[in-house]
This record gives sequence, C-alpha cells and structure tokens, in this order.
Amino acid sequence: MTYSDWLTYATQLLTEKLSQDPYLNAKLDANLLLQAVTKRSRSAIFAFGETELNETEQNQLNQMLERRTKGEPMAYILGEKEFWSLPLKVSSDTLIPRPDTERLVEVALDWANKRLENQESLQILDLGTGTGAIALALASELKQKAQVLGVDFKPEVVVLAESNRQTLQIENARFQQSDWFSTLVNQQFDLIVSNPPYIDEEDENLQIGDVRFEPLTALVADNHGLSDLQKIIENAPLYLKPNGALFLEHGWQQALDVQHIFHQNQWQAVETFKDYANLDRITKAEK
Repeated sequence: MTYSDWLTYATQLLTEKLSQDPYLNAKLDANLLLQAVTKRSRSAIFAFGETELNETEQNQLNQMLERRTKGEPMAYILGEKEFWSLPLKVSSDTLIPRPDTERLVEVALDWANKRLENQESLQILDLGTGTGAIALALASELKQKAQVLGVDFKPEVVVLAESNRQTLQIENARFQQSDWFSTLVNQQFDLIVSNPPYIDEEDENLQIGDVRFEPLTALVADNHGLSDLQKIIENAPLYLKPNGALFLEHGWQQALDVQHIFHQNQWQAVETFKDYANLDRITKAEK
C-alpha cells in the first residue's frame, strides 16, 4: 500500500467510525499518524505519495489507527502535544494541554512583566502541573527573570514534567510532588497559577471526545466542580508574598462563583478574562 492509498483508506475509516465526534479532522489525523511512523514531513508525504509502506510501517499504522478509531486522543497515540510552541510528552496520567490554557499563560505573563518593571525576579508556582505545560511556558518566556516550580500529586506525572523540562533544556523550572500546597513548607511566591479540576461529575460532556480517556482526577471536582478552586483560593494567601497574584482557569459558566469565593476570602483586584472563544475562562485576584 502506498502513502497515498493509506491516507485515503485511513481518512475514510476515521470518518465512518468517529462520525459523532464534532472535533474530528480525519484527514489531519491520518496525516499525523503517517508522519509519525514514516518520519517524513507532510510535504514529503504529499510529494512522494507513491512510496510503498513496508511491512513494519503498515503494522504500526494499523495498530495506531485502531486506537484512533476507538476515539483515543491523538496526543496519547503519538505521545506528544504542542503547547505554547513547545513539544511536550504526554501520557494517559496527564491532561492533554489545550489551546485555551495558553490564554492563562498570556494573562499571567502580562501580570508578571508588569511586576518585573519594579523588581528583579519572580518566584512562580504552578499547581497541578501535569505535563508541565504552564510552568514550562512561563519559564521559557521569562527566562532568568523567574524561577518556576510546578507541583503535582502523582509521582509519575512529576517524572514526566521533569523529562519535558530536560528535553527542552529549560533551566529556570523545577518540579516536585505535592498535593496542592502540602509539601511547600515556608515557601512563598509572587505569582501562583493553576488549571485545576473544575468539571462537575454529572457533566454530560465527560462522555464526549478526548475527555473520556483523560484521568478523572485531573478533570472532575466536587461541589459542582468548584471544590478544588475553592481549596486553592482559601489556602493560597499563606503561600503568596504581599501583593502577589493568583490566576485560575475555570469553566466558562463558573466565573461568578469563582469571583464570589475570592471576595468571600477578602481577595482584592478580582478580574475575569475571556478565552479565545470569548468565554469567561480565567479569574485573577491579588493578595
């Protein structure tokens, strides 16, 4: 079978099997699988479409295609996902980094750069770091003007984040195991960021698309998705320096609830930012 033949076959099969997935791009998925196995660029595959697949390549593609037809996310099949132009290894123990979370990085960077006009360096904490996406994005942008710590309660996730740091050679970030603030004794930060679990366990969207394969511990929270957000808001002041800030990603319908929790806990300068779809997605407050 040639590259061209396989692309046609895979695109058709994915279209049939995943017809209920509103986010499916069957042609792109087929191309990405073929690129991963053949180690060729998309343009090379197009230019040399008559190239025959060997038996090993065919077997690898069949296995990956079978996983994809069952709905498994491309990021888990390929073992990688780009975030903030950084190629990150992912695993089934972590959330798949999403474009909306890049908005969290943007608004946090804006705050950080303004703060750096009046001080030489920043200490930053990323709670529930997962792949290390947020921590590494901030560290890569701020370079030696910031030291970034990412924490996660799963040891295997911390290992993955550290592997991403080493691969990207980002020296001003580090990772350690911690259940939220539990191991951060006597430490304080200028800025805390987090994309915590915030989905209600009854949310019907948990049965759709990629989230069916992602770890529930990274997605779902009690109290209609608000319990982890509330826990962070209540405890963060102990770990923030004076005039420090907390930025939280949350569900698009949770902004008013999150603002209310901030106000209940005497936070100042509460402000909500919209994501790329113009939905309320990130709320910030200052100590």
